[in-house]
Amino acid sequence: MTAPDPSRAQIIERLLQLSPVMPVVTLQDAAVAADLARALVRGGIRVIEVTLRTPAGLRAIERIAAEVPEISVGAGTVLSIADLYSAASAGAAFAISPGATPTLLAGAGAGPLPYIPAVATASELMAGVGAGYRFFKFFPATAAGGIPMLKALGAPFPEVRFCPTGGITQETARSFLELPNVLCVGGSWLAPPQALQSRDWSRIESLAAKAAASRNEVQTVIR
Repeated sequence: MTAPDPSRAQIIERLLQLSPVMPVVTLQDAAVAADLARALVRGGIRVIEVTLRTPAGLRAIERIAAEVPEISVGAGTVLSIADLYSAASAGAAFAISPGATPTLLAGAGAGPLPYIPAVATASELMAGVGAGYRFFKFFPATAAGGIPMLKALGAPFPEVRFCPTGGITQETARSFLELPNVLCVGGSWLAPPQALQSRDWSRIESLAAKAAASRNEVQTVIR
């Protein structure tokens, strides 16, 4: 097993702090990818996860990486080492999985991209930490225990930071962001299928602006 390069951990931390909400999008048509990314950027979002759940995923990553350098694009639903290399070839800046396998934990450490595995339990988190990782997607966030679970994991794993994803909304995002072990949240609500289909970029820009303001709302509450 090759532990992740410490410099990659710094890159991941920076990526997870670019925006309080990381849009998680599944595209059926790569032709809308760049316009979607531009709308998100206009709203103040600087990072996006494009899932590999459809044949359009890799091409969408290519379009965003080539045409909208203002946003960092990551590949989501990375299930294998082959996916990791395909994402890198498409121009992804990072990769995220919905879980973690021993093969991915071992191989991604020396792979072509900074890699964020996902966990849902303390045992999975122990395996990831043991493999040298500090930053994780917590998925599916609400189904796996939500805020109480993240609070419970904070005590035995004080060095770990999360991007909880799954079931989070604009209305609940702030409560997650208030936790000290949460750097950002993932959310699919920023790119509703209907808005993508109708190419309603103004609506997506508006949703992005509300999401981008979430961190300011949290800081105001903390102060």
